[in-house]
Amino acid sequence: MTVGDIAGLIAAIAFVLLVGMCAIPLFKLGTVLDELATVVRDIGTETTPILTELKGTVEVTNAEIAKIGDVTAEVEKVTADVARVSGHATTVVENTAAVSTIMTAAIGRPLVAVASTSHALRTAIAAKFEGSKR
Repeated sequence: MTVGDIAGLIAAIAFVLLVGMCAIPLFKLGTVLDELATVVRDIGTETTPILTELKGTVEVTNAEIAKIGDVTAEVEKVTADVARVSGHATTVVENTAAVSTIMTAAIGRPLVAVASTSHALRTAIAAKFEGSKR
């Protein structure tokens, strides 16, 4: 064997060792990729029921939101009706106050005057009869 053959043999052995050293990380990387594939498959399997349940929850929530919208519309109608009734009540109170003022002016004062006059007459007549009996 010549020096060139020995150098070629050493280079070939070094190359085999280098390939062997590279094969170990590649083998470990293959194992990691297999585990990763298993995890991705499990995530896909577990995610489907969760997404189905989430879809149902969103549908129920949307239905409830629609109901709340209907209730809100009805509350707005009732509020408008209450405001209208309140306005009418205010008008009735104002009209009642005006009628009360008119009644007091038209009937109340003359009635008080008649009552006080009749009381004064009764008192005077009673005093006259009391005085004539003595």
